[in-house]
Amino acid sequence: MTDRTAVQPLGASTRRLSPKRVLTFAGAIIAFLIGSGFATGQEILQYFTSYGYWGIFGSGALVLALMSYVIIEFFVVGQAKKFDKPSHIFHYYCGKHLGSFFDYFSILFVFLSFAVMVAGAGAVFEEHYGLSRFIGGGALAIVVGASVWFGLRSLVDIIGKIGPLIVVIAIALGIMSIVRGSDGISAGNALLPGLDVTQASSNWVLSALSYVGFCMLWLAAFLTALGKTARSRKEAVAGGSLGAIAFSLACIIVGLGLLANITKVAGTEIPMLVLATDISPVLASGISVMILAGIYTTAVPLLWTVSSRFFADNTPRFRYSTVGLAVLGTIIGLLVPFSQMVNVVYVVNGYVGILLLVLMLIKTATRACRARLSPATGRNAKTSRDLL
Repeated sequence: MTDRTAVQPLGASTRRLSPKRVLTFAGAIIAFLIGSGFATGQEILQYFTSYGYWGIFGSGALVLALMSYVIIEFFVVGQAKKFDKPSHIFHYYCGKHLGSFFDYFSILFVFLSFAVMVAGAGAVFEEHYGLSRFIGGGALAIVVGASVWFGLRSLVDIIGKIGPLIVVIAIALGIMSIVRGSDGISAGNALLPGLDVTQASSNWVLSALSYVGFCMLWLAAFLTALGKTARSRKEAVAGGSLGAIAFSLACIIVGLGLLANITKVAGTEIPMLVLATDISPVLASGISVMILAGIYTTAVPLLWTVSSRFFADNTPRFRYSTVGLAVLGTIIGLLVPFSQMVNVVYVVNGYVGILLLVLMLIKTATRACRARLSPATGRNAKTSRDLL
């Protein structure tokens, strides 16, 4: 009688897919991506809505396709390779020298993105609550620093539960704004060329590529580390796919909601609060809390990513570096206006991320060719982990 386990590829998982773990992974991904830029609406306004229909639907479709690929790729490679340091993901795709460039560049960008989160929290406190932005930015830094202190496993448990809730609320607000829009989607699209709305790039294609590019630099180390906790390739793919689809759908719906109210949100720092206030002041107060929660869920893994690059998670040096980085990021984030930080930090780094995307696609294509040429059976059979 043939032993069935003897013919299974080495490393193949026999564990069943856990819906709870898939949802947790998807929630962590969504929560990471929903930072101050998305939660406030500033990011969606600049990258999607500012280009009208093409920006929302064209960019939305392109972002969905590329983001799905990127998230699943990072997740699966992290699950298979289990790198000692998450930053080794850059060397895997780019080689020794270029990989080192992306490694250090991404750390700088991730740190500056944390500063953007601080600026976003400060803007919410100043614009909605009438309080000093220093109070908002400082409070965020304290809460985020305390969360990162306890390490990655605790982070996934925390942000994985908050992320899906924020997406549901954002989609609901987007739908209400579409229905109640003061301009309407068609009129908003016609009015757009005559309004002063900051754009992320010269056209919607470059905007979408830049958007995926900066998200990649955020996600690389975090998803590689998160992938190590996945029990199987199937679990990693399912969690990554669900996260990418939910986030892209939210971008499209919120983008349409902003377009339907374009004359009201153009030139504002916190467009989502403008939409909520137009519906109900009470709702606006609730949305302000959602925005702060969204900023928190992204700021936490951003700060963790920088600290973990230099010191092992949950060690004294890791914790002390977290405190120092939180202080420095807060100082930077409170010196520059929020909308300017989004436009400069995200866009510039997005173009660098496009190069990483190209190198990833080349690596994936090369890997696929090698897998096709490799014998499928016998002693020389390659496992999925070997081929990665």
